[in-house]
Amino acid sequence: MDCSLVRTLVRRYCAGEENWVDSRTIYVGHKEPPPGAEAYIPQRYPDNRIVSSKYTFWNFIPKNLFEQFRRIANFYFLIIFLVQLIIDTPTSPVTSGLPLFFVITVTAIKQGYEDWLRHKADNAMNQCPVLFIQHGKLVRKQSRKLQVGDVVMVKEDETFPCDLVFLSSSRADGTCHVTTASLDGESSHKTHFAVPDTKGFHTEEDIDRLHATIECEQPQPDLYKFVGRINVYNEQQEPVVRPLGSENLLLRGATLKNTEKIFGVAIYTGMETKMALNYQSKSQKRSAVEKSMNAFLIVYLCILVSKALVNTVLKYVWQSEPFRDEPWYNQKTEAERQRSLFLRAFTDFLAFMVLFNYIIPVSMYVTVEMQKFLGSYFITWDEDMFDEETGEGPLVNTSDLNEELGQVEYIFTDKTGTLTENNMAFRECCIEGQVYVPHVVCNGQVLPDSAGIDMIDSSPGASGKEREELFFRALCLCHTVQVKEDDSVDLGDGPRKSPDVAKSCVYISASPDEVALVEGVQRLGFTYLRLKDNFMEILNRDNDLERFELLEVLSFDSVRRRMSVIVKSAAGEIYLFCKGADSSIFPRVVEGKVDQIRSRVERNAVEGLRTLCVAYKRLLPEEYEGVCELLQAAKVALQDREKKLAEAYEQIEKDLVLLGATAVEDRLQEKAADTVEALQKAGIKVWVLTGDKMETAAATCYACKLFRRGTQLLELTTKRLEEQSLHDVLFELSKTVLRCSGSLSRDACSGLSTDMHDYGLIIDGAALSLIMKPRGDGSSSNYRELFLEICRNCSAVLCCRMAPLQKAQIVKLIKFSKEHPITLAIGDGANDVSMILEAHVGIGVIGKEGRQAARNSDYAVPKFKHLKKMLLVHGHFYYIRIAELVQYFFYKNVCFIFPQFLYQFFCGFSQQTLYDTAYLTLYNISFTSLPILLYSLMEQHVSMDVLKRDPTLYRDIAKNALLRWRVFVYWTFLGVFDALVFFFGAYFMFENTPVTSNGQMFGNWTFGTLVFTVMVLTVTLKLALDTHYWTWINHLVIWGSLLFYIVFSLLWGGIIWPFLSYQRMYYVFLHMLSSGPAWLAVVLLITVGLLPDVLKKVLCRQLWPTATEKTQRRAQLRAPGDATPNSDGPLLKKLLVRPRHA
Repeated sequence: MDCSLVRTLVRRYCAGEENWVDSRTIYVGHKEPPPGAEAYIPQRYPDNRIVSSKYTFWNFIPKNLFEQFRRIANFYFLIIFLVQLIIDTPTSPVTSGLPLFFVITVTAIKQGYEDWLRHKADNAMNQCPVLFIQHGKLVRKQSRKLQVGDVVMVKEDETFPCDLVFLSSSRADGTCHVTTASLDGESSHKTHFAVPDTKGFHTEEDIDRLHATIECEQPQPDLYKFVGRINVYNEQQEPVVRPLGSENLLLRGATLKNTEKIFGVAIYTGMETKMALNYQSKSQKRSAVEKSMNAFLIVYLCILVSKALVNTVLKYVWQSEPFRDEPWYNQKTEAERQRSLFLRAFTDFLAFMVLFNYIIPVSMYVTVEMQKFLGSYFITWDEDMFDEETGEGPLVNTSDLNEELGQVEYIFTDKTGTLTENNMAFRECCIEGQVYVPHVVCNGQVLPDSAGIDMIDSSPGASGKEREELFFRALCLCHTVQVKEDDSVDLGDGPRKSPDVAKSCVYISASPDEVALVEGVQRLGFTYLRLKDNFMEILNRDNDLERFELLEVLSFDSVRRRMSVIVKSAAGEIYLFCKGADSSIFPRVVEGKVDQIRSRVERNAVEGLRTLCVAYKRLLPEEYEGVCELLQAAKVALQDREKKLAEAYEQIEKDLVLLGATAVEDRLQEKAADTVEALQKAGIKVWVLTGDKMETAAATCYACKLFRRGTQLLELTTKRLEEQSLHDVLFELSKTVLRCSGSLSRDACSGLSTDMHDYGLIIDGAALSLIMKPRGDGSSSNYRELFLEICRNCSAVLCCRMAPLQKAQIVKLIKFSKEHPITLAIGDGANDVSMILEAHVGIGVIGKEGRQAARNSDYAVPKFKHLKKMLLVHGHFYYIRIAELVQYFFYKNVCFIFPQFLYQFFCGFSQQTLYDTAYLTLYNISFTSLPILLYSLMEQHVSMDVLKRDPTLYRDIAKNALLRWRVFVYWTFLGVFDALVFFFGAYFMFENTPVTSNGQMFGNWTFGTLVFTVMVLTVTLKLALDTHYWTWINHLVIWGSLLFYIVFSLLWGGIIWPFLSYQRMYYVFLHMLSSGPAWLAVVLLITVGLLPDVLKKVLCRQLWPTATEKTQRRAQLRAPGDATPNSDGPLLKKLLVRPRHA
């Protein structure tokens, strides 16, 4: 049978038909094409439902249980519980079953609640009303019922319910304005165009008469790409075929602005919309600490199995003598003698497993869950992270990753709305060497609406005045800004205009820079009024109206880095005005004060301002005719149209006269630069991932100190790849950074290094696609490794023109590189959701661009500046607390179970417990659990102020420093040492020694109680020695837990409450306390047990102190006798006195 036919059938009927058809055909309004038209393949399309939830009502229990039991610890405790149910074991099944049930239940409730919130958000979105046309009338239905082919009407400020092809609008010119803030992070207005053949359909009846089909590509995630065509059928003529591009596509999630209404036909719905295709499914994130816990757990499981195996073997060696196997007082039954040796050995092995199972207590996982849940409130209660302006505080959407905040090595941040406020402000312009600043004081007088002049040269003469006015006209004319229509303002057609009318203009544009420039030049006296009938109207300083005919627009692109317009004045003069990046303009200039303007541009760039240069040239009529012919030939070309247009632009934009330069400030968020600087000092690499232009993003990087004055920028962009192959560019960049890093390391070793090479890399989306794209020989990974090697040696990386999925690809590339660093992604728009979900930790900024990022993140903050405290303070505290909790739990359980293992050598391997059942059950639940829980919530080894002031302390805990194998082995051996001290200290001290006044010997329960008492006191005092932050509640819990142990033992022994007398423990505890040697043993063994740890700490602090320990010593010298960090009082007060939820 032909395999290809089988594959085709499987893809067609199982995978969905849209996967095997290259394109889709949509009948506008579900109207079939007229007879004789080309036949199309019918296809099935999904409805318009959006699903971001993880569970359904039916699969929640099995799916959640499966995910929870994928955890090694949960699965292990389930097995132990089942073993306790099946065979006769030394301990009750309740000791394992109850804590396991508690952990599973609490986790399921938490995850179920989180998913219920996602269901709620999905339902709100899917049930919102949508207006669509049916039989010439508007009908309202729910968004989820929308189908491909439906014609939808959307009103101003409404969000598009699905991906639509734009048919017509209330505007006569068939345009509409859209903001795509929730998609690509850009809050500026973009203009979309209707097809000329459909833009005249303004009413429902007109639309109902439209007979058309749309052919387009199958859904794909690229927001900036769309290929299709529309066939408009007339009654008798041939159908009119028009091309469709991204300018005709309205995307789901975008919002209609400054347009009363539009009509569009649905082409991609539901999970096939570009927004949904850029949405990455939410997966369970696990922290590095949890992975370390699982690794330690496997080690302890091996130790547990080894212990059980050794004891099982030794038991049968011991019983090989008949009088030991069947002593006269314990004869076996016939059934027991007939049992298989293998079965008996296996049962004994399982019994030993259960006996030693407490080495891995389930209570540790309960404590960790409680610590994470309760600890997360410290973020929500933090008043420093509350934003008064917005009334928003931080949010914690998941508490599973608290400690991961202290391990971040890479931060991937969005630019627009995250680093910046996305508010552009015109700062100054430089014309012929003179600087013009709006609204400044000059010679003691305020000059509103005019130029404040910083005299660099002498005052301009007549030619200078002409150049000045040409510069202002260039800024008024060289742009794509549109004026928001206001019905209450009539501009009229007279030669003079009122200044009030000029001030009432509201500008909108796809580029916020252009709006800032037009508004800035308005403050300098020249006002752009409108574009009407292809004439641009401006108002000069004398309030005279000037009209220029717009002949051509040479659009901006990221390769040319400039744009131009060709206009004709009322006097018949033809001008070409050009503005662009300095690197793009200066080489094309033949006249003007280049050196002075370049000096000013460089100065502004260092200050982080966005600079543009402005130039012009005058065209003679015959020159303009040549330009027209050149442009027309390029525009009508069907093949390589973009290339031919670029060549035409190159020929036209040359021999220019330089007029001046502008400086625009993209206002950074408050303390954004300070935050980036602090994060870099903490050893964290910061990358900026943005959909914005390279020049814009680079200026922001300078402003926020990501790039510094001495940073050498390396480019891996489309422009460079047009000149060199990807292979050559990568190897050249690699050679540059590796050569310098190699020389640096040699200099550093020799002590001769005086200055560092600081590199910054800039890459765009197209170049990244080439790097990620597999090559024919399957060697794409070589490019990736080379790219990663370059990135590792750069202090900062800027990725511009990134689609949302490309942002996630970058994060994934770093996340799974050979070092496996911990990554954090932060953004504020729906376009950032994919990278937020991909990173180890995702943080949403509660900004102007909706709540999509905040809703899908692990944490949310009101401003970027709050990231500093979240990582350097809260993350630091969370990590050191939980690291101590994990190591301490393993330590105290080695102390607990190793004496039980040693005891088997003295009881014939009979599985006799050393401790009473109550002690076995309560050791981890009551006697030692509360002090470590409180420590893991309250401990502050240094104060908050110190952590904020000295970001380098973050490096002390980097790369999971407190949970490395070396530290783990130390804690384990410390536990083994203490266990040996407890057991053999008690054993040798009281061997053959009468301990009471009547000469009574210690029994096995008294011996076990003595070992247990010394152990409880030692492990609690060990925690007290590790505590730096003492409050009344620490004292209450630590000394209270010891008092509780003593009171419980007296109660359990029937001394305080005789009715609770327990036969084998009756008066055991009191007899032990009545013995002088027992008191001596308690004091001596505790001292010996704690001594090695105290000596190790003293020696390490004196000989090899860490940065944190040096800081602690300085703090003690400054405030002797006061070990409590005063600055943390308010935080403790919030917990103990008056908690406040955000």
